[in-house]
Amino acid sequence: MLNLQYKDLRDFIDFLEVRGELKRITAEIDPYLEMTEICDRTLRAGGPALLFENPKGFNTPVLANLFGTEQRVALGMGQDSVEKLREVGQLLAYLKEPDPPKGAKDLIEKLPILKQVMKMGPKVVKSAPCQQVVINENDIDLSQIPVQTCWPDDAGPLITWPLVITRGPNKERQNLGIYRMQVIGKNRLIMRWLAHRGGALDFQAWQKAHPGENFPVAVALGADPATILGAVTPVPDRLSEYGFAALLRGEKTEVVNCVTSNLQVPASAEFVLEGYIAPDDEADEGPFGDHTGYYSVQEPYPVFHVTAVTQRRNPIYPTIVVGRPPQEDYWMGIATERLFLPLMRLMLPEIVDVHMPAEGVFHNLVLVSIRKEYPGHVQKTVSGMWGLGLMSLARAIAVFDHDVNIHDPSEIVWRLSNNVDPRRDIFFADGPIDDLDVSSPTARVGSKIGIDATRKSGSGEMGERRWMPDITMDSDVIDLVTRRWNEYGIS
Repeated sequence: MLNLQYKDLRDFIDFLEVRGELKRITAEIDPYLEMTEICDRTLRAGGPALLFENPKGFNTPVLANLFGTEQRVALGMGQDSVEKLREVGQLLAYLKEPDPPKGAKDLIEKLPILKQVMKMGPKVVKSAPCQQVVINENDIDLSQIPVQTCWPDDAGPLITWPLVITRGPNKERQNLGIYRMQVIGKNRLIMRWLAHRGGALDFQAWQKAHPGENFPVAVALGADPATILGAVTPVPDRLSEYGFAALLRGEKTEVVNCVTSNLQVPASAEFVLEGYIAPDDEADEGPFGDHTGYYSVQEPYPVFHVTAVTQRRNPIYPTIVVGRPPQEDYWMGIATERLFLPLMRLMLPEIVDVHMPAEGVFHNLVLVSIRKEYPGHVQKTVSGMWGLGLMSLARAIAVFDHDVNIHDPSEIVWRLSNNVDPRRDIFFADGPIDDLDVSSPTARVGSKIGIDATRKSGSGEMGERRWMPDITMDSDVIDLVTRRWNEYGIS
């Protein structure tokens, strides 16, 4: 692991700028739509992170497209490539099912892992950059922050990159999640957290344990890259996002106590919004352009009341554009694939690889290759995957043989077109689906499909017929032609 240590967001910005992966834009740019179009074009061209230094009508710079390439996501996680994240994934798998040392030699070999585990707990500091300026309740005005309106039919300005910090009753672990927030007043926002996410579950538990009481919430805008990426990654429930960030960074996450509650926020944050959600206080959120490529349905969600704003001097506002894939969240999804492959193998050892194409927006289509050993193995694998955390929301899972490159669209379409008998190889189920699913006639529950695109064998799968092998050239002939290629005169 590289364990590149960026002490804060600004340190990462400087690092990217030196590498030529950040562009400062001095021209006046409107956060209403214009900024989105610039970000969208830049991302689709594989361009740099963007720092808008002169947003129209505001004094605060806007940072966008920060993780707009696979390489920048890897660098933010302290690695030089996304594939290296498998090492972090293997550590997560070890932490989930730890294997005690079997002797002195084994203990010595495990010492590096144990040292990393010791760094997982957050470090509480007494003072922090995020509290250089404190704005009390009567002086709060969220309209002074350059919050984007991304798409023409959006309901209004939308904070798209908040790190929402909550703690359920009787829990030591704090939860960090990314839940978009619609600005509806000087000190009020709508918190769109989905029912199965950590923040919403903490809120539900709080309402049962403390009926009628306000639920404390804090929201950090901007932090060091490991903490940001930790918040967006679905880490195992036993591990806090602060702890995961420490694993990525190789150092403890520095946090500071809020000025109005006992929650702890990233010490290096650019802004922190402190406040509460009152019981039964909801407002209609949306519509907004979503990562499905469609506008979301307007639905009621809790209202977040801001009672204090703390910030750095001369803060930077981070944002992310959400829209038709691929967008910035696609590259973070690729990182998640690599991180959690070892964890999935821990539960389902037959899995070779997993891929969630951008077009499937991470919950509509999952491709998986396995080492198939018996008839019905595919059905067992799909059922097992639907029982793994957020994989339970997967709308479609297609399974291929171990030697299939599931990252190659051409090969995927070829196998799906030739290996699937609809009556035998397609099966259905019902279960939870993502709140953002636009096709289901009911919210949060819908139908699912599993597809067996593997080769078939034996009477249990093929009946009286025999599965015919792939066409492949003799290896000796391939070598011969390779050696003699220049003799043929073919350019």
